[in-house]
Amino acid sequence: MTDQIERPWALMRHHAGWADVFHVEKEAGDSVTGFYPDRETVGPPVSYSVRAVLARFPTMEAARAAREGAVAEWRKHDAGVQEAEEKLRAAEKAREDAWLGCLREAADRSVG
Repeated sequence: MTDQIERPWALMRHHAGWADVFHVEKEAGDSVTGFYPDRETVGPPVSYSVRAVLARFPTMEAARAAREGAVAEWRKHDAGVQEAEEKLRAAEKAREDAWLGCLREAADRSVG
């Protein structure tokens, strides 16, 4: 039996569309403990739930390559997301305008 972790390099969600490379030093139950090698100050090890792990890799290079490939895939959808956001803003404006119009009409009717 060995203490070495078979796939010690993990990608952890940082924010939408980006993951940080994380080195897993220890696993216990449903948690992983390790550090972020790309951060300027590597402090004491930190622990997270295994649910925070997006993917596992045998080497740092494999994790970084996967992250870069995933960013490229994410970017392929930027135009569609922007279009959808523009449609959402237009729909929200139409809803707001209709709501205000309704209130103002009701106010006008109540005067007479």
